Amino acid sequence: MEVTGKIKVVNPEQQVSASFKKRELVVTTDEQYPQHILVEFTQDKCDLLSSYNIGEPVKVSINIRGREWVSPQGETKYFNSIQGWRIERVAAASAPGQAPPMPAADAFAPATNLNEEEPDDLPF
Repeated sequence: MEVTGKIKVVNPEQQVSASFKKRELVVTTDEQYPQHILVEFTQDKCDLLSSYNIGEPVKVSINIRGREWVSPQGETKYFNSIQGWRIERVAAASAPGQAPPMPAADAFAPATNLNEEEPDDLPF
């Protein structure tokens, strides 16, 4: 999965334990109702954030993690986290009123590798 938006926050690295470190990033999505998504980078992935600054448009590859916890009273709770594993800069969006770039002409070329002898197993 991916999250695309502008960097709102890049927190410093946190040494959680002797063998575990993390660094948090907040990405604000660019949609009608912008969302502020907290993404954690852990261990060696913390270094990926070193060259990024607030306001930069980025695409972050993420995994959603979930875990179960049972309290001493026997109550079960569930927690989710969003872990980043790659981040890359994206080109800034085109100016308002400006048309997006057109795809290459061959991007929509018809397929030439059809095999008429293969069965058509599509349900529609």
